[in-house]
Amino acid sequence: MVQQPLPLTGIRVVDYTHFLAGPYLSRCLAGLGADVVKVERPTAGDAGRVHAYVKDGHSGYFLQQNMGKRGLCVDMKDPRGSDLVSRLVAKADVFVENYRPGALDKLGLSYATLAKGNPRLVYCSVSAYGHTGPDAQRPGFGLIAEAKSGAMAMVGVPGEPPPLFRMPIADMYAGIHGVAAVCAALVGRAVTGRGRHVDTALYDCMIGMHDYAVQCYTMSDGRELPVQTGHDLPQSTLYGVFRASDGDLVIAAQVDASWKRLAQLIGGAALAADARFHSAQGRNTHREEILAVVKAWVGTRTVKACLAALDAADVPAAAVQNIDQVLADPQVHARGMLIEQEHAVLGKVKLANIPFRFSDCDVTPSRVAPLLGEHNREIASELGFAADEIDAMTRDGVLYAEEAARSRIAARA
Repeated sequence: MVQQPLPLTGIRVVDYTHFLAGPYLSRCLAGLGADVVKVERPTAGDAGRVHAYVKDGHSGYFLQQNMGKRGLCVDMKDPRGSDLVSRLVAKADVFVENYRPGALDKLGLSYATLAKGNPRLVYCSVSAYGHTGPDAQRPGFGLIAEAKSGAMAMVGVPGEPPPLFRMPIADMYAGIHGVAAVCAALVGRAVTGRGRHVDTALYDCMIGMHDYAVQCYTMSDGRELPVQTGHDLPQSTLYGVFRASDGDLVIAAQVDASWKRLAQLIGGAALAADARFHSAQGRNTHREEILAVVKAWVGTRTVKACLAALDAADVPAAAVQNIDQVLADPQVHARGMLIEQEHAVLGKVKLANIPFRFSDCDVTPSRVAPLLGEHNREIASELGFAADEIDAMTRDGVLYAEEAARSRIAARA
């Protein structure tokens, strides 16, 4: 099959983000074909560059969230640097930032300012609480949104402090919502000819993720308050985590047909025929009785034996895998979710891919995350700066590049 261009080919994105939600958003846009220029400040760059896991001075966290982008490191406080970024934005389709509302105004990078010079610009802001409301100016991270949203209060063992999610749910969910909103705004621009401001908040995204708790409380007139339930869901029997003789697995048999197949497997015809368990309400009412039977069956078997039996019975189940098992999973490799790249300093690095698949194009990134300032000269030249102007800005520190990047730039010259 002839490979077609990626969906966002020809779209230029100015990425003025740091840490996670913003970089993930723009990384996805790069994976979809956009030319993403990551703008960083001298001399530290994105704070994510020093975030764990770090090897030989380079962050795997940064590599993961910034692959596929070009890198520009410029001092916006110098008029020449400000002019360079202004030229860059004037030719851009999308501008992404994730600073506290108002933080970019003093740099001349607010939506109102940039839209005057480029009315077709789609400007996407990601922040903790959004650009309106009483909390708009408060600082925040994903952890804050996860705690305030009510999500954290529902996880963990009753009576114990809730655990950390250990995956950046709020950041990643906000990032992917930003991708959807940016793409929708670009479609809208094709009709109206004008861009718009997209305002995305981590807290909003966590509230929007509730699939049960909000309506549970509102539709019960405040009588039902979702709380910690430990290792299963009392409202969806049987749906939870169970301990085998050598590890843990999950079983999802909350649907009537799945429950009957599980009952036949672990208790034979008698359990499968017990009418008390033939409805969701009945299973929830007799939850403890059901859990005892399932725990006893699982506890005397290995994870492998449990899964073999459950798969044969067509009952949805899976092992609770550690990351080494995930990276060895044939399904992960078949879906191209693990990619290998060649880094100028680290050599070969393996990272997770984005989860988009198209029938006629490949989303595997063509470039590793940029070294700090790696594409300064290339981008400045594209914007019309002469070689002597670029040399002067480099000499004066307006354009900054780390040592490894300077070596690569020199090699290209």
